[in-house]
Amino acid sequence: MSLFSILAAGALCSSLSVHDGDSIRCGGERIRIANIDAPELPGSPRCSEERRAKAWCDYAVGYQARDALQAFLKRGPVIIERMGPDKCGRTLARVSVNGEDAGAYLVGLGLARWYR
Repeated sequence: MSLFSILAAGALCSSLSVHDGDSIRCGGERIRIANIDAPELPGSPRCSEERRAKAWCDYAVGYQARDALQAFLKRGPVIIERMGPDKCGRTLARVSVNGEDAGAYLVGLGLARWYR
């Protein structure tokens, strides 16, 4: 992904990257998009034999989700509304572009599902 600015809690981030369909990185900060679950990508420990039954391991849809999120975030300034850390130590946040919620966008495309 090319470099572009993000409006994040009053600070600009010039090094955004998309990890998968429900997580991004802003510099060294790992951000998990709140309230959604997107399919895992190959290599995810969640798709190991003993844990696979609980994970969404459709890799083709996982790639589509990642690519759709990447394209969505290029539409304009990205607003990150931080909610605190998740159980893995990432920042849990609502992410939006031009007032449109990234999670709702991916769910609408069938590339993520709501997670509570």
